[in-house]
Amino acid sequence: MDVEAVRTFVAVANGGQFQAAADELGISQQAVSKRIAGLERHLEVALLVRTSHGSRLSLDGQVFLPHAKKVLTAVEQAEHAVRPGSRPLRVDVLNRRIAPAQAVYRFYRSRPETNLDAVTMSQENAAQAAQAVLKGSADASFRALPADQVPAGISAERLLDAPVQLLVGPAHPLANAPAIRPADLAGHRIWVPGIRPGTEWSAFYEALSEEFGLSIDALGPNFGDEALMDTLADSASLATLVGAGDRYLWPQSHDLRRIPLHDPTPVYPHTLLFRTGDKHPVLTELRNHLRVTAPETPDDVWVPRWACT
Repeated sequence: MDVEAVRTFVAVANGGQFQAAADELGISQQAVSKRIAGLERHLEVALLVRTSHGSRLSLDGQVFLPHAKKVLTAVEQAEHAVRPGSRPLRVDVLNRRIAPAQAVYRFYRSRPETNLDAVTMSQENAAQAAQAVLKGSADASFRALPADQVPAGISAERLLDAPVQLLVGPAHPLANAPAIRPADLAGHRIWVPGIRPGTEWSAFYEALSEEFGLSIDALGPNFGDEALMDTLADSASLATLVGAGDRYLWPQSHDLRRIPLHDPTPVYPHTLLFRTGDKHPVLTELRNHLRVTAPETPDDVWVPRWACT
């Protein structure tokens, strides 16, 4: 059924004149006649009775009119539901502890009226996340996707470089270091449980290991972040890597130490993936916010060669 024909029928029914309906809709009287005739052919009934004074509803037209109005209301509601800004911007932050989630949260705190929905598609790798954005499962996703793997229809903007830090317990030999070079970590065991093959963070750690000769492994069961903090607190040899903007909490008695890496400073290149041409106003606001509030990038940044620029 032609929605514009239904709209035209309602306009004629309300005004009783083809010309009045034409003026209201901004079309010619001939176009009004054609639309009504087409709708009547589709329904196989006469909706209007033409008179010397205009038109009046037939019995079938009287029955059809309230349904036609409901159709137009439903169409209007459907259009409004998908109009840019009418629904929440759905952003995949990957993990609620890490820098993207914290950045999106700060964005929301700065404008709490924002229509926003933060989700975690944590089981997807970067390529799958990009496809999910392309298909509309999310409006945007923070990922570290190689530039040559960004699919057509997706824009990638590197908006959040998170410096990587060493996290150790108080008995670790590097616990009191104010900062350390990545190359100086060679020979130390760095444990990052939960690394899944085929994910972007697996590719990041692999590139970091190869570049600086590090030993980064995911051996053993992953019992979660709290268990990792407990293990570090009791170990004189174990260390892990965390992002500078990642939010981890541990008991004060653990006395864990975050140690900056420099010369160079490895950063995790969080890249915002979104559909090219997406006009959602909150997406524009988020991108502008991240550009303005991004921390100053160190001069000695290291990122994998495959990272988006």
